[in-house]
Amino acid sequence: MNDTVKEEHHVTSISEDHETTCWGCGLRLLLPSYTPIFKCGWCGAITNQNPLKHNNKYLRWRHIRDRCFIAILLIFMLFVICGGVWAVYPVIFSESYFRGILHCTITMLLSISTISSFSLAASRPPGPPPSIPWGSYPVVEKGGLENYSFCSYCSKPKSPRTHHCRSCGTCVLDMDHHCPFIGNCVGAANHQPFICFLFAAVLSTMYISIMSISVGCQLWPPLDHETIRHITTGSSHSPFIIMREIMFAFLSSAVLLSARGLVLAYLLVASISVGIGLTILLWQQLSYIYQGKTYLSHLSSRADEPVGERGCQNIFRFFGYQYSFSRYLPRFSRTKKIHKK
Repeated sequence: MNDTVKEEHHVTSISEDHETTCWGCGLRLLLPSYTPIFKCGWCGAITNQNPLKHNNKYLRWRHIRDRCFIAILLIFMLFVICGGVWAVYPVIFSESYFRGILHCTITMLLSISTISSFSLAASRPPGPPPSIPWGSYPVVEKGGLENYSFCSYCSKPKSPRTHHCRSCGTCVLDMDHHCPFIGNCVGAANHQPFICFLFAAVLSTMYISIMSISVGCQLWPPLDHETIRHITTGSSHSPFIIMREIMFAFLSSAVLLSARGLVLAYLLVASISVGIGLTILLWQQLSYIYQGKTYLSHLSSRADEPVGERGCQNIFRFFGYQYSFSRYLPRFSRTKKIHKK
């Protein structure tokens, strides 16, 4: 009889290694010791018993790096604005006063929109995660922390749409990516100003390229007459040789360029190269918004996960419009006529 009681007691005994506590509601759970990640059946919180620890001793240097990128980018934008005004507008005002006023207005609008949207995206907090009660059973309702995880750096709950940025040292809601050029994360609170900055910057680079070409053609020194005669008479030459001669003639005449011409040549090359990169980034961002995703959610999504709703309504909703523009357009659908008897 005593052996049977001892055997039953041995079977129902529970080792302390199998007991763990949910961080969300504080309930004690019975789990196998080999379970590193588990989900609470009451509150729905996800607990990682072996979280990875990262060293944050370089956080201060990351902040300094981001501030340096911001300063360099601001200096570059001011140089482009001031250099373009100095090189272009004396030539434009000499042709037509009305044309000069028009281009001054366009330059002022593009400059203000670019710098203001950049400053707003860099200075505004990217978006804190939602505040929710946690820690004890009485304050947490059933399913109140569904798919929430715990951030070991911030020591607070992290929603499924929240990611921790190690460069900023904080959790960001709907984090897209950390942009070193604005020295900030792109999240729920500053994603819209970031997209507006990309729009303004792409339009500005296009405008700079067009103005640099139109004014540079007037300031560029004429080509050597002997070189032009050699190119036109040498019809038997291959296209490669003709292109080489033309490039050599342009480079030879570039030595005689004025200071304004050199600035315009630099602005043309810089605006085209920067504009291509910003256009690719803007197209990528708009495609993710169209899919209802962010860059990080696109990386973390799996092939077997269901695809979310795609469409232009995601873009309208992103910019603050609850309905698409088709709602406000007149409808031309045919309706049946009602005949009264």
